Amino acid sequence: MLAQALVPAAVGKAIDAGIIARDQQALLWWGGAVVALGTIQAAAGILRDRAALTTRLGAAYRTAQLIARQAARLGATLPKRVAKGEIVNAGVADIGRLGEALAETARGSGAIVAIAVVAAILLGTSWQLGLVVLLGVPLMAGTVSLLIRPLHRRQQRLREQQAELTGRAVDIVSGLRVLRGIGGEEVFADRYRADSQRVRAAGVEVARVEALLEGAKVLLPGLLTTVVVWLGAHYVASGRMGPGQLVAFYGYAVFLVDPLRRLTNAAGRLTQGHVAARRITAFLALRPEFALGAAAPAPYEGPYGGPVLYEGPYGGPVSYEGPYEGPYEGPAPYDGPAPLADPASGLIVAPGRFTAVACASPADTAALAARLGRYTDSTVTLGDTPLGDLPPDEIRRRILVADNDDRLFAGPLREELRGRGSDAALERAVDAACARDIAEALPDGLDDLVAESGRNFSGGQQQRLRLVRALMADPEVLILVEPTSAVDAHTEARIARGVSELRAGRTTLVFTTSPVVLDRADHVVYVQSAKAVAQGSHGDLLSDVRYRSVVAREESA
Repeated sequence: MLAQALVPAAVGKAIDAGIIARDQQALLWWGGAVVALGTIQAAAGILRDRAALTTRLGAAYRTAQLIARQAARLGATLPKRVAKGEIVNAGVADIGRLGEALAETARGSGAIVAIAVVAAILLGTSWQLGLVVLLGVPLMAGTVSLLIRPLHRRQQRLREQQAELTGRAVDIVSGLRVLRGIGGEEVFADRYRADSQRVRAAGVEVARVEALLEGAKVLLPGLLTTVVVWLGAHYVASGRMGPGQLVAFYGYAVFLVDPLRRLTNAAGRLTQGHVAARRITAFLALRPEFALGAAAPAPYEGPYGGPVLYEGPYGGPVSYEGPYEGPYEGPAPYDGPAPLADPASGLIVAPGRFTAVACASPADTAALAARLGRYTDSTVTLGDTPLGDLPPDEIRRRILVADNDDRLFAGPLREELRGRGSDAALERAVDAACARDIAEALPDGLDDLVAESGRNFSGGQQQRLRLVRALMADPEVLILVEPTSAVDAHTEARIARGVSELRAGRTTLVFTTSPVVLDRADHVVYVQSAKAVAQGSHGDLLSDVRYRSVVAREESA
């Protein structure tokens, strides 16, 4: 911008000292200066644009990384504190606006330097014209600022409404089959249409202010150019400056349009970036709803390749050697497996057994599963160690909660299910989850591709595939929440038998009210009003009218 600002001065000198004075050497000299300034301007402009692009992309993608890490750190707190649409907008729209705002600082700062240099040259040549520029530029900036404040408010309002609308769209798409099943598709479509119109109206309000701002970007610099050229022509006519200086002044007046436009553009971009940054920093300031555990006592390298030395709360260290082919077959890889206990409800999950829990209320199921998996604060213990004293990574490695809200990711089905296990282990898990027919129906079998969120599978198929993935994870404690709710009774019986056989010797807890699964369990616990009120085998508990009314669907007191 500085080189570009000096071009009119060099052109004016070439006219006065070269053409009018008929000095060929001076003409060549100042002509060469114009060429040199143009070359510097081109080279510096390329470097500036590269730097601006690097800044924009770097800021956007680094912010996206921060958002992803924060989402992972919040864990179960995330859906309770932030709407889905807010995350989508923050990870798509806001990071783009933030990057554009930072990229615009390069052009905006260059515009400030150019305006300052031109004002200094004009003051040195004619203080009257210099004063016009010095007063005109702040006046234009003040006028533009009057439009930026209402633009900021309208953009904030539009941003909030867009987040709400995006969240509603996500909810509608994810539950479209259910909506169609209950005949609620038109109701939600009408509601979405009404919300969309409100967002459109807010967008029109933003566009109205932006249109005024764009008009001001053209009108105000044009008025300043007109004033400067008129005064310069008057000075030439009165002999107070030469023709070359008039050309230079005209060049300055025309040139000022560009830096002034860049300056107003930078102001607009920074306003949008400020709105986006406030939303992003508000999200990054969120904290998990309960304190995390301490650091892990020792690094753990997997169960996928040994030797591994693991120091846990069970009297370690204990070592075992890979390779690991999971799902688990044989004795536990550590001595002394420990029970998982929830003092609040009185539930104790014995180690190495297939335990089933029948809850009278789905709310009790959700609350218990969240506490046992450390997704909410609780006094749950694993052995003698409270889960609150364990680091999150260790809890997630040793306790897996799998429910029907889990998602299938797009990509090859084999890679989605297998994880880091072997193909042989995957085949066993597929048979245990009664998912062989799903693989055989696909054109490429397990090598076929999964669509986004597993949309190419039915609800029952998705449920069985999620079960395969959970079995392949092979945690120390596997907690399954209603894993057979979307399959028929025959398939349910096969799944119950397959899971119990594959997880033999490992701690498995299933939340279910299915008599088929409950009958297969080693131990059954009945929970009512958030308390474990009865336990035993499925056959023994059938004599309890409370348990029988939930499991056998009997209508009794």
